[in-house]
Amino acid sequence: MMLCLLAGGITVPLMAADITLSWTHSVEHTVWQEDWHADHAGLRLVAARIKGSGAGMEPPPDAVLKNGFWTWTPSLPLLPKVVLRRSGATADWRVCRDKRCVAMGSLLPKDADPVELTTCDEPTPR
Repeated sequence: MMLCLLAGGITVPLMAADITLSWTHSVEHTVWQEDWHADHAGLRLVAARIKGSGAGMEPPPDAVLKNGFWTWTPSLPLLPKVVLRRSGATADWRVCRDKRCVAMGSLLPKDADPVELTTCDEPTPR
């Protein structure tokens, strides 16, 4: 099981079961990061980090400050998908795998919106 991005009929296998999504808040200009894991039953949000607070992005009471980020483990059920919107008014999402990050626009057309993060089967070797 791995993670894939879907948009406008395009499927991009991320070739990883674990990724970090990173973005900059449109009002506060603060970095937010989420670690996602592909599970056979759905998507699991493993951890969340935010580099500050304000404008509806206050860390929860159990968050701890670590390496300049407020870090916590969200309590969410498994999700079938996560819908990511790309307004063009802010910097693009960043997708990180194995400590290497790329802008979502390098994986999908820059105007692809919405984008779904979902699980998918690993490709069968030919």
